[in-house]
Amino acid sequence: MDWNVELLVIIAVAFILLCIFFSFFPFMLWISAWASGVRISIITLVAMRLRRVTPSRIVNPMIKATKAGLGLSINQLESHFLAGGNVDRVVNALIAAQRANIPLEFERAAAIDLAGRDVLQAVQMSVNPRVIETPVVSAVAKDGIEVKVKARVTVRANIDRLVGGAGEETIIARVGEGIVSTNGSANSHKDVLENPDLISRTVLAKGLDAGTAFEILSIDIMDVDIGKNIGANLQTEQAEADKRIAQAKAEERRAMAVAQEQEMKARVVEMRAKVVEAESEVPLAMAEALKGGNLGVMDYMNLKNIEADTHMRGSIGKTDPSPGNGQEG
Repeated sequence: MDWNVELLVIIAVAFILLCIFFSFFPFMLWISAWASGVRISIITLVAMRLRRVTPSRIVNPMIKATKAGLGLSINQLESHFLAGGNVDRVVNALIAAQRANIPLEFERAAAIDLAGRDVLQAVQMSVNPRVIETPVVSAVAKDGIEVKVKARVTVRANIDRLVGGAGEETIIARVGEGIVSTNGSANSHKDVLENPDLISRTVLAKGLDAGTAFEILSIDIMDVDIGKNIGANLQTEQAEADKRIAQAKAEERRAMAVAQEQEMKARVVEMRAKVVEAESEVPLAMAEALKGGNLGVMDYMNLKNIEADTHMRGSIGKTDPSPGNGQEG
C-alpha cells in the first residue's frame, strides 16, 4: 500500500516537473519550427522567455515568412515585437504585398505599423481600392441657387506616404472644398445640373491627394439636388433691413419735426409776450405825448375812431355768411 502511494507521488512530481519544463522550454514549438524549415535553437527560445518575449508570437510568423520565401530573421521580428509592433500583421502584409507584386520591405512595413496604421489594410487597399462617400456638400452658384452635391471618392493606399500622410478626413475635406469652389464659380445652377462631371474634372485637376496617404483614382457624383434660393432670401432680408432702417430714419425725422414744432410754438408764445409788453407801453407813450403837447385831443379822438372802425371791420370779417347761421348775405 505504501509502495503504491509513493509511486503516485513520484508520478505526480514528474508530471509537474514536465509541465514546468515544457512551459519554460517550448519544446513542441521548437519541433514545429524545425519541421517547417525554421532553424532556431532551443537556447534562443529560452532566451526569448528571459527577455519576456512570447516565443509563439515570433516563431509562428517566422514559419509563415519562411514558407512564403520572405527571408526574414528572428532578430528582425523580435526587435519589432519589443518595439511594440504587431509582428503577425506585418508578416501578413509582407506576404500579401509579395503576392500582389507590390514592393514592400520589412523596415518600411514595420515603420508603418509602429506609426499606428494598419499595414495589412493598406496593402489590401493598394490591391482593392476603397470607396469613400462624402457628406452632402452645399454650395451657391452665382445666380443665388443652392446646389447640394454628394460624391463618391475612389482612393488607393499610397504605401510610400503612409508614414506622415494625411488620412481620410483630409480627403473628404478637400473634395468638399473643390465642390464648393466649382459650384460657386458656375454662372448658373443649370450649368452644374447639365454637366455634373465638371465637378469631377475640376476637383481631380487640383491634385487633392497631395500630402495624403491615398491616391485619388476617381470622383463620381452620386446626387445633385437643388436647395433654397439663397440669393432671393438674401435680397428679401436686405430689403427688410433697408425698410427697418428707413422706418427708423423716418421716425427720427418725425421726432425732430415734433420737437421743432414745439420749439416754434414756444417762440410764438415768446413773441406774443413781447407784443403784449410793447402794447402796454403805447398808452404811456400817448399820455406822455398829450402831456408834452406832441399829440392833440382831436388827433387822439381820430385815433380812437380808427381803432373802433378797424375793430368793427374785423368783427364783420369774422361773421359766418352761410345760410344756416340765421344771417343773410
